[in-house]
Amino acid sequence: MAASEDRRLADRRVGNRRGEALIRVRMSAHDAHYGGALVDGARILALFGDVATELLIRQDGDEGLFVAYESVEFTAPVHAGDYIEARGRITRVGNRSRRMEFTAHKVIAARPERAPSAAEVLEPPVLVARAVGTCVTPAKARLELKGD
Repeated sequence: MAASEDRRLADRRVGNRRGEALIRVRMSAHDAHYGGALVDGARILALFGDVATELLIRQDGDEGLFVAYESVEFTAPVHAGDYIEARGRITRVGNRSRRMEFTAHKVIAARPERAPSAAEVLEPPVLVARAVGTCVTPAKARLELKGD
């Protein structure tokens, strides 16, 4: 069996497409950094870092290192109580480097102006940030992923 076929079979077993990852997180009052319960953009970058870590583990069996962002764009505000869905995918694989693209969408928005615990599902979700970055996996840490 070819190595690429081994990887496709392994990917099906874990139930996730190789090269893609998703996390969903509720922003808490602790995440609010500015007036009006506004969340700092660095919190969104931390989510992208978590997504990148999962992508590297799935790709190489190691957490690797985030080395640079090519671009970062914040497109809408995020507030405490909002639910953010951060996605990433590997777009290019080098010998040790992995280029990744990330998006973050607000899928539920807090509505404190209606009531202290009010919120609404956003259809469609609102893009709040996008970024492109590069991670590396140390050569000695990479594992060969093989199917059983």
